[in-house]
Amino acid sequence: MNYLRPSIVLLLFITLITGLIYPLAVTGLAHLFFPQQSNGSLITVQNKVVGSALIGQTFSQAGYFSGRPSATSSEPYNPLASGGSNLAGSNPLLKQRIDTDIQRLRQSNPEAVTPVPAELVLASASGLDPHITPQSAEFQVQRIASARHLTPEQVRQLIKLHTQTPLSILGEPVVNVLELNLALDNATQVGQ
Repeated sequence: MNYLRPSIVLLLFITLITGLIYPLAVTGLAHLFFPQQSNGSLITVQNKVVGSALIGQTFSQAGYFSGRPSATSSEPYNPLASGGSNLAGSNPLLKQRIDTDIQRLRQSNPEAVTPVPAELVLASASGLDPHITPQSAEFQVQRIASARHLTPEQVRQLIKLHTQTPLSILGEPVVNVLELNLALDNATQVGQ
């Protein structure tokens, strides 16, 4: 009994600190110092949430940039099913899916002369990546320009404006597909 009572009190004390006080403190500080990020980095247009800057979306219309494929099951870019396909490079199903995606991208971007960028046919490890490289955006420029009645240079300028360049050697430049597509919508509305 001499050991049991202090053990139970210590268990309750540690549970209170790690299970209640610490999570509430971290959440409160996150809301205080990083309100946008702590609420999911939601993007709103006219007071309506259209997505998150952290989770990709499917864009299939000709006037929109497409992102990386999603490997999540049930529905694309489902954050509750985050994860890769776990198909090995030697798996014929993976090769078949990649070949089908390459053929689809070639058909929808016939003016593109460069090889199809790997990231447009390979899902990220999470299956949710909202970014593509500027090279993958460039691959789609002619299709977007034709569908939006913009010049390729206007589309390239939007890509350049929405390219996020990391500091030093911390990564490669990326473009958030949702933000770029929203900028395209704004450019087309302004241009009309």
